[in-house]
Amino acid sequence: MTTQTVPTDAGDARITWHRADGARLVLAVSHGAGGGIEARDLQALARVLPGHGVTVALVEQPWRVAGKKLAPAPKTLDTGWRGLWPALAAPGLPVVSGGRSAGARVACRTAAELGAHAVLALSFPLHPPGRPEKSRAAELLGAGVPTLVVQGGNDPFGRPAEFPEGAHRLIEVPCGDHGFAVAKRAEITQERALEIVTDGVVEWAGSLG
Repeated sequence: MTTQTVPTDAGDARITWHRADGARLVLAVSHGAGGGIEARDLQALARVLPGHGVTVALVEQPWRVAGKKLAPAPKTLDTGWRGLWPALAAPGLPVVSGGRSAGARVACRTAAELGAHAVLALSFPLHPPGRPEKSRAAELLGAGVPTLVVQGGNDPFGRPAEFPEGAHRLIEVPCGDHGFAVAKRAEITQERALEIVTDGVVEWAGSLG
């Protein structure tokens, strides 16, 4: 594991690299608006995917590196991601652009222009809680590259059944909330919930040409 500071027009960002021997892909994933790369799903991917030939780059947006508690506007998030891209592409491998929640939106919005190989959208915030009329489906549907959505069955930002038809694939984490947390009385354990995330991403990553 190594860390790299990358200057962008939105401030300094940070990449924590979890490298795979003989890697064939880089999966770059950023956090959401309410947390950092310590998120359970991001850490699980960093533990598991390098064993399957995928280098994982956990990305901290400039606002997090600067110690701020509130995420900036989407335009600023996109600026930070664009500034990071040359460092993510530097290993010379196809880059899967990904993120959780707000980070998933960034990945979808910028995938085509940056030449992303694919998009991984973890807990895509399809709409604000209780506001289904404020749909962000256009961002997801407009990614323009192969896209995998991994969504909690109880995510208040959009349950799997609410997602529109499209070219993307969707994996449901039963009983999972927006952070893929499951209640103690849920039909699956927390460990199993994370296995559904990592197993699904490993299988999907292996299917990418």
